[in-house]
Amino acid sequence: MTVTASPAHINKISKREFLRTGAFGACALATGLYGIKNVNNNFTNKEMTNTISILANEEEFRHEARFYELTEKGVRCTLCMNNCLIREGKLSDCHTRTVYKGKLYTIAYGNPCSVHVDPVEKKPLLHFYPETEVYSIATAGCNLSCLNCQNWEISQKSPRETNNYRLMPDEVVQQCQKYRCKSIAYTYSEPIAYFEYTLDTAKLARQKNIRNILVSNGFINEKPLRELCKYVDAANINLKSFDDKIYVKLNNGRVKPVLDTLKIMKEEGVWLEITNLIVPTWTDNLEMIKKMCAWIVENGLHVYPFHFNRFYPMYKLQQLPETPVATLEKARDIAVKAGMKYVYIGNVPGHTGQNTRCPKCKKLLVERKGYRVTQNNISGGKCRFCKEQIHGVWK
Repeated sequence: MTVTASPAHINKISKREFLRTGAFGACALATGLYGIKNVNNNFTNKEMTNTISILANEEEFRHEARFYELTEKGVRCTLCMNNCLIREGKLSDCHTRTVYKGKLYTIAYGNPCSVHVDPVEKKPLLHFYPETEVYSIATAGCNLSCLNCQNWEISQKSPRETNNYRLMPDEVVQQCQKYRCKSIAYTYSEPIAYFEYTLDTAKLARQKNIRNILVSNGFINEKPLRELCKYVDAANINLKSFDDKIYVKLNNGRVKPVLDTLKIMKEEGVWLEITNLIVPTWTDNLEMIKKMCAWIVENGLHVYPFHFNRFYPMYKLQQLPETPVATLEKARDIAVKAGMKYVYIGNVPGHTGQNTRCPKCKKLLVERKGYRVTQNNISGGKCRFCKEQIHGVWK
């Protein structure tokens, strides 16, 4: 099978344009699916694409999977909580794993369909090396199927169906160094679906003192998660709901595995930030939000930033309205009253809820305009005014 990436998908955008458009709406409306969008004015798209080869055939990108077992009924993938039972030649629920001659292989290895240079604030990570740039990659595939997915054109497809580039782990690291990025982010679709590619790249990045960022739904089994955590420096985990029935219907997942992921990542020393998208009529119940915030505090996760993000009509939920700003503000108030230290409102351009305030003296510490920091009063990891320790990974 031959898949080619058309140059027509490669769009030029300046950093200023990116910051302006990126400030609007759902963060990844500007992900530039299937192509490369370079946001650093020091480089051109031509430079980037000249160093990335268009993929030739699937065999080159078939890589034996790390977590699976043989059963009488087929091969069982044990990577995530779906535990797919896969027959010869068939695909897993995440669209990236197949059985070939009795073994489980990933076909999402070294063939990303999206490659970008992003500000770290886009992930979103607001307390992890702010104002640095991140080399972001994604292959097709996801182990959930959210009705509101903003990147469904890649997450709900197999690498066989997308336009991809050849970019092996060592080449990702080289590209990250070339564009002087502080970190590599595994993002946009779902890095659990391209676990082996993520893991191998992260290992090489760690050797070069490059940070690794996981942007994930957290729906993964414990053993592979703990292995991955050895090489992950920061993660933004999308906690989609605090109700299992809603998780099943809205996301085709379950809540407990994600809560377990949060606890394990804390144990493993990964810097965490948590996102909760408030979807009208689905996840906007304030009592449920109150229970979620109480759980966060009870489990010692209250020192990590929490992002309440605004929903925009997307994919299979285009009939719904945008999340009212008032609902986001009420959710934030609930979180603060519960004892959470850093609570943000996302996807609302110009809202003061994207700024960081000292949890002790309440003074403005970090002011943001879109993905741009316009004022920073954190010095040595402390509030410049009252010297309160501000949790994060700063410099």
